[in-house]
Amino acid sequence: MIRKDEFGEIVQMATDTIRGNKLRSSLTVLGIVIGVAMVISVSSIGRGLDDNVRDVVSSVGSDNIFVYHLDPLIFGRPTEEMRTRKKLTFEDAEAIEQLPHVKAVSAGLRFFRPELGVGTFAVKYQDRKVKNTILEGDTASVKDVYDLPMASGRWFTQADDEHHATVIVLGHDTAEELFPVENPLGKEINIEGRLFEVVGTLAGVKSVFGGGKNPDDNRIFFPLTTFRTLHPEIKDHWISVKATSHAEMPKAIDEIRELLRRRRKVPADKPDNFAVLTSDSISDVWNQLTGMLFIGMFAISSVGLIVGGVGVMNIMLVSVTERTREIGVRKAIGARKRDILLQFTLEAIILTAVGGVIGILLGAIIVWVIPAFWPSLPAHMSTFWTIFGFTSAAGTGLVFGIYPAWKAANLDPIEALRYE
Repeated sequence: MIRKDEFGEIVQMATDTIRGNKLRSSLTVLGIVIGVAMVISVSSIGRGLDDNVRDVVSSVGSDNIFVYHLDPLIFGRPTEEMRTRKKLTFEDAEAIEQLPHVKAVSAGLRFFRPELGVGTFAVKYQDRKVKNTILEGDTASVKDVYDLPMASGRWFTQADDEHHATVIVLGHDTAEELFPVENPLGKEINIEGRLFEVVGTLAGVKSVFGGGKNPDDNRIFFPLTTFRTLHPEIKDHWISVKATSHAEMPKAIDEIRELLRRRRKVPADKPDNFAVLTSDSISDVWNQLTGMLFIGMFAISSVGLIVGGVGVMNIMLVSVTERTREIGVRKAIGARKRDILLQFTLEAIILTAVGGVIGILLGAIIVWVIPAFWPSLPAHMSTFWTIFGFTSAAGTGLVFGIYPAWKAANLDPIEALRYE
């Protein structure tokens, strides 16, 4: 059994050796530093995005259902069948509204760039201008489906929709940039050659990329019938549904699917030619994406740790060769095999543990710098991944340092004393 004072002496000898070869030690743990920094930075960004996704999903509502003619969560080129699908109509939304487990329904149209999620229109008021504004037409019931937070004024009414009223509601950022000091209510904005009166403004909407601008805050909302007069060519409705309760959502989904299959004349042996999604669907897709992200992170960080581990083994073997005579002297004056084994193993562990600490500090700096340069990219350090990074680094030293330590411990003392 190694006494406490003996263990302290062995640790002191190990640290003195590392300090005596600063440049070599630094280069040896470079791979460890990179691997741990990668774990810290990527996991921090992933955690920040994960928190924001949960907040966005909860703000959307746990009892909301979304109906599209295409699945927006499918990545890649759409098939021929998808490209030729019949679009959803306003009449589909009216039919869904009559279902027993549906509380509210809204049908919407958008004028924007779907591949980027931003608008293409520039809105002006006097000498102020806002670019990339999304133009959106909705029914009056959309405020009941999404529980939209009003900052001022009111939402347009069913009467506004029926009479093609020239009224609009401004998104948070649109209102802030067009009216930084004035009250926007009652003001008229020229949009595509027509004047529209501002009757309300929205509060900010939570974004996945929390620190930056949210494209959904740069929107102008029109009554659906009014929007159709501006852009009659847009016919791709999306339908938003609020179920009577979260518990009744499966029933509401079944009713919606059965209704749309009947209205769209889908044969019994064919799959749906539309998509029905919930907030849980969004969470599931996000979890799949983050799963792939973490697999990539492990792959990259593992390469760094393995490269660092091979470097540690190589340097430790060189160190054993250089210090053969020293090992012989130590054995001659009474050092046991386990003393030598512990000394060289501790050298490897301390070396990689220091690399782990440096990697954690470097990762923390990266996490601090990212929001400073890219405010839209959230990053929050995780205690679990910080501990995981450090223990991985120290474990790498143990795994890759044990063989050189074993080799040093098993040197013949007589042969070691003769070594030049």
